[in-house]
Amino acid sequence: MIEVTGLLGLIILILDVYAIVKTVQSSASTGAKVGWIVVILLLPVLGLLIWLFLGPKD
Repeated sequence: MIEVTGLLGLIILILDVYAIVKTVQSSASTGAKVGWIVVILLLPVLGLLIWLFLGPKD
């Protein structure tokens, strides 16, 4: 498991929060929003990358 600490960890946290906020604000269904939020929370780095390319768009 990769441990992310320090400045890189803070940047990833900020980007994850941004992704969650954008997901909640999207027009996706409630189930899709919950699914994306779970993915982002469980896989902070990989989930963020997946969300970036496949996540709900406005």
